[in-house]
Amino acid sequence: MKILAIYNIKGGVGKTVTAVNLAHLAASQGFRTLVCDLDPQSATTFYFRVKPKAKVKSLIEGGKFLDRYIKETDYPGLDLLPADFSFRNLDIAFAETPKPNKRLRATLKGVRDDYDLVLLDCPPNLTKLTENVFHAADYLVHPTIPTTLSTRTLIRLVEFFRDEGLDERRILPFFSMVEKRKSLHRELMASLPREMPGFLQTPVPYLSEIERMGVYREPATAFKGQKYAARVYGALWEELCQRVGLTENT
Repeated sequence: MKILAIYNIKGGVGKTVTAVNLAHLAASQGFRTLVCDLDPQSATTFYFRVKPKAKVKSLIEGGKFLDRYIKETDYPGLDLLPADFSFRNLDIAFAETPKPNKRLRATLKGVRDDYDLVLLDCPPNLTKLTENVFHAADYLVHPTIPTTLSTRTLIRLVEFFRDEGLDERRILPFFSMVEKRKSLHRELMASLPREMPGFLQTPVPYLSEIERMGVYREPATAFKGQKYAARVYGALWEELCQRVGLTENT
């Protein structure tokens, strides 16, 4: 089982739409896929039309307790651990457990025989929950808008990994919400991968198709008649599979 976290300290960079579309693509290719919505805003839960019922203790106790809260989605092979507003208290709950930085990893071990891929849709912060994500995930997929502030958050994340003795090679950034008509976007897309090796080569442009996900409440990769977003995320998914060694025998 591979665990991929879709993470950025900054909000509004495309984390949730990335998690939703990659999860749909994975399931459509036969991977048994679980999405864990860790954000109390529960946007992933909204997209998949699932009523949030999970509670904080589902992520603290794990095992069979976690199974109670996992829900099927409308897509075969794709399950969801929905978020609840109580997830705003996850940091407190994790801090009160033994080995508080590794509780999430222990929880997810309970489903490792049930899934090939777990995707973590993470809230935009750096907290005890985030440190749990860093220890649980095999890789962090980092949507990065080619702007100064978004670039700064990536640099800070790499610095944090170095300071904590974590392997920064597990951070896989890619450019998100790209508008190539903007000179700053073009400049940063040319310079940043040279300064910070590890960037995925597939950029995701700013697309109205992706914005419509909130209207239709489904992955853009499932839209009928509009295929550009599906091709973009398909290319990102294929590249990601190669980088993390994800195969059907995982």
